[in-house]
Amino acid sequence: MQNGIMLQSFEWYLPPDGTLWRTLAREAFHLRELGFTALWLPPAEKGSGGRNDAGYGVYDLYDLGEFDQKGTVATKYGTAAEYLRAIRAIHRAGAQALPDVVLNHRMGGDEMEQVPVCCEDFERRNDDSAPVRTAGLMTRLTFPGRCGRYSDFIWDASCFTGTDWDALRKERGLYRIQGKRWAEDVDREHGNYDYLMGLDVDVQAPQVRQELQRWGLWFVRRTGCDGFRLDAVKHISAGFFREWLDALRRKTGRELFSVGEYWHHDAGVLTGYLDTVGEQMSLFDVPLHFHLREAGCNRFYDMAHLFDGTLVGCRPHLAVTFVDNHDTQPGQALESWVSGWFKPAAYGLILLRAFGYPCVFWGDLMGIPHNDFGPVSALPLLLRLRRLNAYGEERDYFDDADVIGFTRSGDAAHPGSGLVFLCTNALAGDKRMQVGSRLAGRHFRCVLGGGADVQVDGEGWGTFHVDEQQTCVWVPDVTGSERMARLLAEARRKAELAARRAGFLVESALRGEKL
Repeated sequence: MQNGIMLQSFEWYLPPDGTLWRTLAREAFHLRELGFTALWLPPAEKGSGGRNDAGYGVYDLYDLGEFDQKGTVATKYGTAAEYLRAIRAIHRAGAQALPDVVLNHRMGGDEMEQVPVCCEDFERRNDDSAPVRTAGLMTRLTFPGRCGRYSDFIWDASCFTGTDWDALRKERGLYRIQGKRWAEDVDREHGNYDYLMGLDVDVQAPQVRQELQRWGLWFVRRTGCDGFRLDAVKHISAGFFREWLDALRRKTGRELFSVGEYWHHDAGVLTGYLDTVGEQMSLFDVPLHFHLREAGCNRFYDMAHLFDGTLVGCRPHLAVTFVDNHDTQPGQALESWVSGWFKPAAYGLILLRAFGYPCVFWGDLMGIPHNDFGPVSALPLLLRLRRLNAYGEERDYFDDADVIGFTRSGDAAHPGSGLVFLCTNALAGDKRMQVGSRLAGRHFRCVLGGGADVQVDGEGWGTFHVDEQQTCVWVPDVTGSERMARLLAEARRKAELAARRAGFLVESALRGEKL
C-alpha cells in the first residue's frame, strides 16, 4: 500500500486482563482512519507464564487461547475466538494483520528427561572438549490440556539443541545435548548465538522442520493472517527461514509479508543476513533506532550523518523503520529509549520520508501508564501528514551538524500534497531549501513547531527557520480546487470505511458475536 504504516499494537506493560483482542476489534476502523495499513499483533500462543506471559515464553503454538493450560484458557490478550474476531475486524477495516511468531525456543516443559549434555561456556559454543554429564532437562512437552487436537506431535529431547537449566541439580548453565550442534548460519556474537533462552528448538532436525511447516500452514489458514513479525531471527538458522517462508508462500499462494527482528547495530550484518535468506523478509532498521536515540540524548551528535550506516540507507525496500518498541522501552533488557522531546523529530524522519516502511509503537501512540508516559502529542498530525502530504520527489538537506531537513514536491494524484521538514537536536538555524517547480510560488504554512510561514519564490526556493531543539513541518496552502478534490477523496475514504464497518457489524450480529 502506498504510504503504508505499521502499528505495533501492544507494549510490554499492558495489564494481563485479556482485553487486547477485543480492544483491537473495537478500534480497528479508527486505527485504519488514522492511517495504519497493518497491525503487528503480539504472540497469540499460550506461554509458559499463562495469563501473565507476554507471549515470548511460548509453550504451545497450537493453543491461541483455547485450552486450559498453564493455569488459564485465555492468554494475556484474550481467547482464541476473540483473536480470530480481531483479525476479521482488521481485515474489514482494510488493514493487514501481522502476528508475532516465536519459533526460537520453548518453555514450560511438562516432563523431565535425563539426557547426556555437554556443559559449555556461554562464550565458547560447539566446544567438543566441554565436559559431559547427565542432566535433567524439561524437554518433554505433551500439551495435556489440548489432548492432541490440531497436532499430536510430542516434543522431546530430540527436538532441541540445548537449554540453560539442569532440573536434577537445580543449576544454571549452557547445556548442549550430546550429539547436537548449534546451527552455524546464525549471528556470530558469542562466537555462535544460536542459543538465546529456554529450550532451544533444533530447526535442523527433520521432524522439527516438518512440524513447523505443518504448524505454519495451519496457522495461516486458521487465522487468515497476512504475514508475520518474526522474533529473534539472528538466533535461528537462516536456511530454515528461507525454506519455511518459501514453502508457506507456495502452499498458500499468498505474499505473506514478513519482517524479522535481527537486533544488531551494523547495517552490514543485516544486509548479509538478507542476502543469506534470499531477501525472503524485511528487517527492522535497528541501526537507525540507535542513531535516533543518540541524536536525542547527545547535543553534539552530527545530524548530517543520521542515515549513514542504516538499513533504510542501503536497502530501503526491505527496511522497516521504527523509533521505539516493546524491547527498547524503559525496564526491558534492550532498553534504549528515544528521548521524549526528540520523538516528533524521530517520527517525522520515518513517517514523512519516501523510503522505508515505518512502524509506530503503541506506547508512543497511546502512552505507557506503567512508566507514567503520555502519548507523543505530534503523532496524530504526523500520521495525517503522511496520508495527505508525503508524496513526490524528495530533496535532502543533511548538510549541517545540527539542522537537517528535506522537502517533498507532492504529486498530481494527491491534491495539496507536498511538505517541508526541518529539525535540530541542538542550535536553532535557517535552511534554504527547494520544494520543486510544481510548488513554486506557493505559500507554505507551518503546521508543526510554531515556525513562521514562508513564501516560496518562482523557482521553488524558500528559507525556513527552526528554533533550538525543535521540529517544524510546513505544507502548501491548498487552492480551492485542491481543497475540493481533497474533501471528495476524504469523503470517499470515509464512506468506504463506513461500508466496511457496517458489513462487519452485520456479520458479527449474524454470528451472535459481541465486540
